Amino acid sequence: MIILTHIVIALASLVCASYAFFRPSKKVIRASYALISATFASGTYLIVSTRTHLLESCVMGLAFIGSTLVATVVAERKLAYEKSRVK
Repeated sequence: MIILTHIVIALASLVCASYAFFRPSKKVIRASYALISATFASGTYLIVSTRTHLLESCVMGLAFIGSTLVATVVAERKLAYEKSRVK
């Protein structure tokens, strides 16, 4: 059951980060950070509880989290730039 939850959270994180990248807003960026944290937490729980191959799982998970995190940080910077241009 936790694996299904982990997959749903990860997909939601990807969708939210993509949306934040193209249409940045403070609310969407916060949601993206929360989903990234939830993905990391559920992935950590899966690694600890199932004792799977740590290297394979961690490399893929960290690559996924890294890419969604980069998209979210870029969205945050785009939002800050847009707000500074308006003033």
